Amino acid sequence: MTASSSDFPIPFAPRAVQDTETLQQLGFLPGLKELLLVRQVHALEHATVAVLEAAAQTPADRQRLEGVSGLSTDRGFYLYGAVESGEVRQAAQQAQQRLVSGEWQLAVHPRCGTNLSVGMALTLGLGAGMGLFLPKNPIGQAMGFGVAAIAASALTPDLGKLAQQYLTTAIPFNLGIDEITASRDRLGHPVHFVRVHWVDVEAVL
Repeated sequence: MTASSSDFPIPFAPRAVQDTETLQQLGFLPGLKELLLVRQVHALEHATVAVLEAAAQTPADRQRLEGVSGLSTDRGFYLYGAVESGEVRQAAQQAQQRLVSGEWQLAVHPRCGTNLSVGMALTLGLGAGMGLFLPKNPIGQAMGFGVAAIAASALTPDLGKLAQQYLTTAIPFNLGIDEITASRDRLGHPVHFVRVHWVDVEAVL
């Protein structure tokens, strides 16, 4: 199954070697490889959570797995929630395979913090714009901000998808999955870290 045109607001066709080529051409820029890694890891994190959520068989499983969240770094990603290490490994491997095979929509997740950031930026931007044209009294300004908030909430889903699609994620063609370690956070909640490494796509093609 591949991503259809309805999955993304703008047609999307990533190439397996695009980040490898970017690194070869602009590798002298400090932090570029780390940025490319974070974007790919972010997509893998989203897809892993989506695979876990889709695997839920019972209401209890759905409640447990819908509470899973993640945090991406240039070395891998953290998964917070009540999942087993075997579940995480299986989901991460399946997620990467499906992403690189064309299910690019898995890179975009509706609960991503990117959507929240886009929504806040839109609300503030539209609110400021409305404030320039509406009466300066409190009622006029409040009405303007209310209209801005409604407009932002309508625009955020598609713009959030675009931001994830083109800015904060990239298909993990260059990632290899290493070990998965289990631990607990300061409150005793389970945490898994999925460590990854960079793979030069041209070396494998």
